[in-house]
Amino acid sequence: MTNQTANPASLISKVPLDHLREPFYEGSVQRLYAIPDEPDYMVTETSAGGSVFDVGTIFSIEGSDVARAVFRHVLYSGLAKSETWQEVQAAVESAEGLDDSVRKILLEGTIEKLTSDGAITHHCGMVDAQSGEVAHEGLPDNESAYNIVRRYKIEKPELSSFLRHSVYDYSKFRNLDRNVVPLECIVRFGITSGSSVFRKYLKLQDAQKRNFERELGSDGELQAWKYLSTPIVDFTSKYEPEDRAVTKQEALNMSGLDAGVFNEMGKLAVLGGWAVRVLVEKMGLQLWDLKWEFARDGEDLVFVDTIDTDSFRATSILNDADDRFVIHYNKQAMRDYYKIAHADWLSAVGEAKNDARVEGVPFVDLLRSRQASGDVPGDPEVDSDFLAIQVEKMNLIKDCILGRKDGSDVTQALEDCGRREVAFYSAANWRDDLKELNGLD
Repeated sequence: MTNQTANPASLISKVPLDHLREPFYEGSVQRLYAIPDEPDYMVTETSAGGSVFDVGTIFSIEGSDVARAVFRHVLYSGLAKSETWQEVQAAVESAEGLDDSVRKILLEGTIEKLTSDGAITHHCGMVDAQSGEVAHEGLPDNESAYNIVRRYKIEKPELSSFLRHSVYDYSKFRNLDRNVVPLECIVRFGITSGSSVFRKYLKLQDAQKRNFERELGSDGELQAWKYLSTPIVDFTSKYEPEDRAVTKQEALNMSGLDAGVFNEMGKLAVLGGWAVRVLVEKMGLQLWDLKWEFARDGEDLVFVDTIDTDSFRATSILNDADDRFVIHYNKQAMRDYYKIAHADWLSAVGEAKNDARVEGVPFVDLLRSRQASGDVPGDPEVDSDFLAIQVEKMNLIKDCILGRKDGSDVTQALEDCGRREVAFYSAANWRDDLKELNGLD
């Protein structure tokens, strides 16, 4: 891995926001714009909308567009600095409960390059909301939802068939360069009760559980809300209609990378996760998991795509009366809201996913057609009081990473948000449902 000695995007000093054309891509959490006369770069606009269960944008948290863009700018700017990785190295060296053999692996090779040169990322700066001037270091005078990033090709696997089954052909990725690796890399420092991995694990018989533990890389039984002695990296497909969990062997074959580079990607994912862990621990939160994406650029691996509170799971523990709750300061709070308040809608989403796998069609199309015909519930609206709590959480996290509020003050304020959230569920007679999802014995 070699870091760049010069960043051509630093020559982009201003982006006239009112001159940006229609986005060439609009997803559930961001829009992408071309920059005139700059084909190697683009503007990303983080949206205030949110997506859960892969159904697209179905809610909006006011101010989250700027808050998440700021988090992205601060974190990615930090990843490019050697000082960040020196802090990560110290955290890994002193981490309690970490398996010593894993500690040794993380503290050799890749980390030495990072602590010397920093990491390579696609991030280039934030655009001032009023002037359009680009801040390559630090924040602009007026924060915005707009960042500049380098562009990498997005290539998708070819849909093919095997007898009556649909399969995807990834063979072309072996010969590509300057492309996004078609995988999501999920780093798990611990297992949460609502994670797909844990739900799958609980359904297995004992012998199957042992095999599953080995495949994940765990050195023992999976337990909810307990840190692992060995951080886990697992993978899902990126460019198929639905995210699909794949084994490490399949992930290697899908990636188009050789084994050595694939191994380095795993180490970068864990160490990058530790950088986020260090950041959120300063505000009293515990990081459980997050996801990364990488691009291949010659001999380099590049951190790409969004990284914000939509991309990781951070929590705290709240004692309320005789109960102990896990409070989420990320998109998991929204997932749990839908599970509790709109279980009928979520059931319809699950049925559409199952049927779509059999029919080989995008499940969202199937869901929307059923909603249009009135056969299943439409997308529900989120209670305004609940949304207000999520807005405050987001703003507190932003103020902390910008240094506007002390970490200890933010820790207390986030705890107050947690108390309001529990009170919301209690007032709606959903306290027992919340305990079932996020209660601790």
